[in-house]
Amino acid sequence: MDNYLCVDTSSRYLTVIACKNGRTVKRFISDCALNHSVILMDEIDRAFDEAGLSPAGCDFFAAVTGPGSFTGIRIGISTIKGFGCALDKPCKGVTSFEMLSYNVNSDCNYVVAIDAAHSHYYVCGYAPDGREDISPRYLAEEELVALDRPIYGFEELALPRYTRLDVSECLERVAPTLKGREGGLAALYVRKSQAEEERAKRAGAS
Repeated sequence: MDNYLCVDTSSRYLTVIACKNGRTVKRFISDCALNHSVILMDEIDRAFDEAGLSPAGCDFFAAVTGPGSFTGIRIGISTIKGFGCALDKPCKGVTSFEMLSYNVNSDCNYVVAIDAAHSHYYVCGYAPDGREDISPRYLAEEELVALDRPIYGFEELALPRYTRLDVSECLERVAPTLKGREGGLAALYVRKSQAEEERAKRAGAS
C-alpha cells in the first residue's frame, strides 16, 4: 500500500488527506475564507501526526489542480511541489473535474460544474464510462443548462438535474489512484484571471 499526502485548496474549503499503510486521515475545513496560505501547513502537520506519517515516509504527493480559486490552486501546487522536490518523490495532480467524475455513477452522458461566480461555471462533460466528451470550458448558466445533461458538483447550486457530491469524500476516493497517473502537476485555469482580463482590456483600448 502506498503512503501519500494529498491536498485540495482549489476553492473556499480545504481538504488534506494523509494515508499510511491503508489508514487514511482526513482534515477538512468547509470554509477557510480562502486563507489557505495561513492554514494549510498546520493542517498538513496535524494530518501527518494523526496518521503517524512523515513527509519522508510518503511514496508520492498530490494536489487538486483546478479549476477554481487561482490563488488557492497555486498554493496547493507549490506546497506539494516543495515536498516532492525536497524529498525527490513523485508529485501528481488531479483536476477538480476528474476528482468529481471519478465519483459519479451514471448511465448517461453528464457534466461536472464548478461555480465561477457571476452566473458562470467551469464545465467538463463525460460519457458513462468516464471518458471526457466535452473539454473544459467556461460557460454562462444558460449555456450549461442548454446542454440538457445531469449536472454534478460539490457546491449548493440551484441548477436543474443537479446532484451535490461531498468534495472531501471525492478526493479521499480518488487519491489512492493518483500515483500511477502519467504527468505531474499543472494548473488548470480554463479562463484567464481577472487581472489578465483587465490587462487585455486596457491593451485593447489603447
